[in-house]
Amino acid sequence: MTMIYSIDVQVTAPVTDTEIADRVATAIANIFPGAEPEQQHGEVVAEAHSLDHFSELLHRQEILDTARGEFFGNRRGDTFSFDLKKQAAFEGVVNFAVGNPDELGDIHVRVRVEQPSVEEFVDHIAPPTEEGKPVTQDDFE
Repeated sequence: MTMIYSIDVQVTAPVTDTEIADRVATAIANIFPGAEPEQQHGEVVAEAHSLDHFSELLHRQEILDTARGEFFGNRRGDTFSFDLKKQAAFEGVVNFAVGNPDELGDIHVRVRVEQPSVEEFVDHIAPPTEEGKPVTQDDFE
């Protein structure tokens, strides 16, 4: 059975006076290619409805456990959020921003899951791992 995922992804990133807004927009588009970044009042905002490319990057970079920790650590009801480093995103690399925010600000991502549950969606984009390899539901059956 194919699961239908219904999510709303809001992406925001401040643009300082020393930055070029188009580069910030490119950083967002590199990680979330389905989003269409727009400049608004000192920040770039975008909306997306898929995290497929983001999930591919997590798998490729082998940072699924880190991602799961960020997602579940910043969960509020049907929503989870996380921050990404702008420079890494500009290079097409996922680098979670933890600790003190970057002086230029980080990319803030807020994901609201309508269907299925947050847990099921996180398992889809960043499955649990065992010895560094993704473990799927099929492995338990």
